[in-house]
Amino acid sequence: MVARDMMELKEEAIRGQYEAALALISGFDHAPRLARPLEVVGGAERSPGLGARPRFRSTVPGMAARSTARPGGVRIAERVEGLSDGLLSPEQAAALNALRRALAIALAMGETFAAQSGLAELKRANLEGRLAEARRAEFGALLQAEALVVLFTFANATAYLIAPHLGAQSVELGAVEEVLTDNAPLALQGALWELDQDIAALASDDARLVAAISAFAEALMAQVQLRAEAGTAGGAWLSSFTSGTWKVEADGLVIAGFKPAKAAKGGQIAMAFKKPHEVVGNHIAKYQSLRLAKMLMAYDFERKLNPFAELGGFIFTFMGDGKPGTGKTTLIQMMAGLLDGYCKVAGYPFRYQNFSIDQIDSYQGKSGQNAKAFIDAVLDPSVIGFGTIDDIDQVAGKRGDRQSSAGQQEVTAVFMQAFAGAGTVVRGNCTFGMFSNYPENVDDALRQRAGARFLVDGPQSREDYIDILSLLLGKNHAIPLGSHDLFAAQEIKKAVAASFEGHARPQEAGLMRVWEKVAAELGPLDTIAKIGTYLKAIQQADERFTGRAIKNITDAVKVRAMDFELPDAWMEEPDLFLFKDYDEKLAMIKGLMQPITVEMVVQEINRYADSEFRYGDKSDEVAIEAAVRDMQRMEAAKKRYLEGRG
Repeated sequence: MVARDMMELKEEAIRGQYEAALALISGFDHAPRLARPLEVVGGAERSPGLGARPRFRSTVPGMAARSTARPGGVRIAERVEGLSDGLLSPEQAAALNALRRALAIALAMGETFAAQSGLAELKRANLEGRLAEARRAEFGALLQAEALVVLFTFANATAYLIAPHLGAQSVELGAVEEVLTDNAPLALQGALWELDQDIAALASDDARLVAAISAFAEALMAQVQLRAEAGTAGGAWLSSFTSGTWKVEADGLVIAGFKPAKAAKGGQIAMAFKKPHEVVGNHIAKYQSLRLAKMLMAYDFERKLNPFAELGGFIFTFMGDGKPGTGKTTLIQMMAGLLDGYCKVAGYPFRYQNFSIDQIDSYQGKSGQNAKAFIDAVLDPSVIGFGTIDDIDQVAGKRGDRQSSAGQQEVTAVFMQAFAGAGTVVRGNCTFGMFSNYPENVDDALRQRAGARFLVDGPQSREDYIDILSLLLGKNHAIPLGSHDLFAAQEIKKAVAASFEGHARPQEAGLMRVWEKVAAELGPLDTIAKIGTYLKAIQQADERFTGRAIKNITDAVKVRAMDFELPDAWMEEPDLFLFKDYDEKLAMIKGLMQPITVEMVVQEINRYADSEFRYGDKSDEVAIEAAVRDMQRMEAAKKRYLEGRG
């Protein structure tokens, strides 16, 4: 959100600091006061990026021999150059440029703060030996406040400028320790010393270099925010910084006190987005995708929580299944396009990631690392995330399946832990979609971690087929449309209502038998006891229908209780909803909720159970066919063996 009193941080003021910024990157000496240096050891190399910041730094190949930094020296430029074979890569150059630019912005912001707070005059008086003794305490407090301003601005600008170069790679490090607040120059030296340590420990390649710088900047911002909020170390003198807003026009960076700027991490999305009317058929899947895109936008970056997640109506994981060519890719393109557009209007960072079969690696452990990096990139609480796993039946292996590779088994383990593990935290800033033409080949436990089910069955009615033919033909023809109201059948609310009503009774034969038996014994399912009896009967017919299935059903019911459209105006004008504080958003959403009904519960039970019976029947049929083929081969082998002996 742009403040009304925004000022410009002049470009000439920033460029005037380039020389000082370059000197800091080129080299200086620093003796750490709060943190311990990481020791270089010559033993086995640590797997880069795993775990928290190590106390003993692993040797990056080629770096130790190239570095000329003496003990206590900080030579970030040399450190980065040591990752290459003599010529800087584009990522290394981008990293160094981002650091220089961020340092220059921070130093310029420091001068602005000094001028506005009166610190600049106190500095001159101190240099000239005329600083009154009564003002020494104020001078010291303002120096500490300037250090906080400069440190946070440096971290904020670094995170913002490095963000477009981030990929799926991530690294983990602990809290920043060398946070010095005596004065701004010492504060920057301490921060750069620790950044140099982290680059040495974690940046074994270009991707990890960028990830390490980004992670360090985020950690430094968090640490400085804590200091500022505590009111110590000059915190009481920060009003001129926290009450103002500055913009760096050349970068589009907005500095608004101790609020992190948001940049579109990961660059532009290379995808042909689709409009909702271009998704023909698939009414429930399209409707839930449209609503989920708006749900994600309710995420509160300050609280790092989504009101929908708190109320229990948020779809964290979903599975879309259907025959080839029914529109799964089109659904992905539609949802990603909506989120991209909404985020551009709001100025929110949006990250889309896809995990596919080409990320399964032959090296042991690498596939699991790729899956973990994918999960971490989408979960990042500083972005709106959308992660897709296309052809999950090929990507993640069934446990116990001899046809699955070790890499596929690793991926299954990572996804199961991430989607419903002991440490899973659903903030509501991201969602994961699993898509498959053959969901029966997905591990049962992993499939059940999909909280929502989207049956992607493509066009169904005569009207659907006319609509899709007209859409795909385009406009380069003069063929008359004939007697048809184009796209009227795609009117979403009417189509969805009909689709939900269709689940008042089961659709799969196996589930229908259970339904008829329970209905004959109990009559209409109009009480919790009767509905619970129906659930137990389903479990007796299919033992895979467990307590997790009940949770997924109740989550879907809660989503139905929020069966309302967030007005388009709320997405188009962020001040109406997106930029309100968390409690206001929560109250606005509660005001739109509707009560849960018996019809909702029964429809969602049938929708979910139908999908499980559909998957289970197909899975059983595939297993039976495989067993029959094995028996036939054994019979043929036995016959040939006996003929050979005769």
